[in-house]
Amino acid sequence: MPLRDRLRTVGEWFEVRLGLSSTVSEIARHPVPRSSASWWYVFGSATFVIFIMQIVTGICLATVYTPSAEGAWSSLIYLNYTQPLGWYLRALHGWGSDFMVGLMFVHMAQVYLFGAYKYPRELTWIAGCVLLLCTLGMAFTGQVLRFDQDAYWGLGIGASIVGRFPFVGFKLVHLILGGPIIAAETLSRFFALHVFVIPGILIGFVALHLFLVLKLGINEYPMPGRIVTRENYLQEYETTVTSDGEPFFPFAAQKDMVFAGVIIFTLIIVAAVFGPFGPNGQPDPTIIQTVPRPDFFFLWLFAAFALLPPWSETFLMIAGPPVVIAILFALPLISGTGEKSWRRRPFSVVIVILAFTTIGTLTWLGLSSPWSPEMDAWSQAPTPVEYIKGRTPLELQGAVLMQSKQCRNCHSLGGQGGQRGPALDDVATRLTPDQIVRQIIQGGGNMPAYGKNLSPAEVNAIVAFLNTMHPHSELGARNSASPAQPISDSVDSDHH
Repeated sequence: MPLRDRLRTVGEWFEVRLGLSSTVSEIARHPVPRSSASWWYVFGSATFVIFIMQIVTGICLATVYTPSAEGAWSSLIYLNYTQPLGWYLRALHGWGSDFMVGLMFVHMAQVYLFGAYKYPRELTWIAGCVLLLCTLGMAFTGQVLRFDQDAYWGLGIGASIVGRFPFVGFKLVHLILGGPIIAAETLSRFFALHVFVIPGILIGFVALHLFLVLKLGINEYPMPGRIVTRENYLQEYETTVTSDGEPFFPFAAQKDMVFAGVIIFTLIIVAAVFGPFGPNGQPDPTIIQTVPRPDFFFLWLFAAFALLPPWSETFLMIAGPPVVIAILFALPLISGTGEKSWRRRPFSVVIVILAFTTIGTLTWLGLSSPWSPEMDAWSQAPTPVEYIKGRTPLELQGAVLMQSKQCRNCHSLGGQGGQRGPALDDVATRLTPDQIVRQIIQGGGNMPAYGKNLSPAEVNAIVAFLNTMHPHSELGARNSASPAQPISDSVDSDHH
């Protein structure tokens, strides 16, 4: 039997059991308004094609990538320099993420300008908003999976921002990081989010989005003066499709395919010319002289925080994104009827122009804008009175430095403070003064080295204060070569 006949036989076997041809034919030939066969309507399909490419390249990368704190960076280096065409696969996936975010923004702007969020397509818009948030989530988690120096400290900044949320900030940080610090559990969680959770949500909402588009039809090109009303729109749309409609394929699909082809070709060229993103230096918590900068899609936000006065950071970080997201979701519920045409909605045009101009300008500024966020989640909490009562001037100076240098963002006193490092209430029972000096200057474990950030006098003051952190009935840690001193001769100002 010829190969063609064998393939036809196999195809008929599946067709009898699945009935795919009728379904595909119905989707391909569903009627759309003639005015919808426009170059303005190609961005959604192009975004979908890039999403498919991201799935394919992501699966290929997952066969090599090691989702562990020890192996993530090394596996990316292997892809870049050892695996044949591994660098190009990473470049396609990385630049594909940027293309997808950019196309998503353009698509939503077009939908907004054409009033396609209005009745009866409110749910289509809301599903699109979920897809936008998931796309940004994929972009952020993908950056973290590079797990280089920028990703490590960028995630630290992100965690410090989340920690500012009142009441739930501490729990959110634990949920995101898998504990109080960035560790192996952190990368495992972000790998699960990037590979399973967010793609699953994306696929589900893409299916819902396509179903709504097929069910409600593609929005017609908005004509000035054609008002959307809940009473008449569906009947008017049905009349338009019946009198002036064409099948989606090939009438409208050909522009989608041409534009998607141009986007794919552009992505292939860009990936080959510019290569993959990173990884940069291997993650090292002891290197604090780093200026982590996010990828392109968050550069505008980075620049905005850099240019804002520090006193407004916390409020805008906490209130800004939820307000913008709430407005996007509420838009079709607030303005679900009325004029669709952008020619009769000048305010909407101004909003889109301002949004793209602002994001573009801030993205450009983000390439050079310096920003170190105010990471003062705990440093403003007062030092408990019992820790400073009866202290010497040098020890009091150390307490002030502990506060001003924001040590309590990572260490707690009296139950208040960060948990990246151990509590300091009894640090003098675990470390001798010399060991405390070495820990501060050289760092170690999860603690960065602060030798270049503190003067010798400041180090002496902080050590003097920390050397009082032991119970009154217990001597502080000492060098085993030194003789023990009676408790009565120990520091009279012990706080317990």
